[in-house]
Amino acid sequence: MRAVDTNLIVRLFVQDDAEQVKAARLALAADTVFLPKSVIVEFEWVMRGVYRETKAAIASAIETILATANVEVEDAAAVARAVDWFRKGLDLTDAVHLASSGHADGFVTFDAQMRRRSQGLATRPAVIAP
Repeated sequence: MRAVDTNLIVRLFVQDDAEQVKAARLALAADTVFLPKSVIVEFEWVMRGVYRETKAAIASAIETILATANVEVEDAAAVARAVDWFRKGLDLTDAVHLASSGHADGFVTFDAQMRRRSQGLATRPAVIAP
């Protein structure tokens, strides 16, 4: 198993450097691939901030990653839940934090926007003020 960095995943989706795309494909096909949750979070940031991709396109890309047979995403169930919440209005990083905290009684934050957005989604755990 190999863990890969965000830049390999980005190359596959943006296809902006033919040589790197080919190298990324070969690297990803050679073995089972492990993606830490942090790579998924950084992928969203790069796709949104650098490539100006839409939320829908980014969510679809992450869902493609989750569905790829030889890719093992850290805490895939939490990432999938986070992508659903992301599609419904939460920031992806906040959604990953929250989805990864499912075993907790509550998620405490000063972020009023996160609290407001999560209320309509019936997230578990509930997002609460300190």
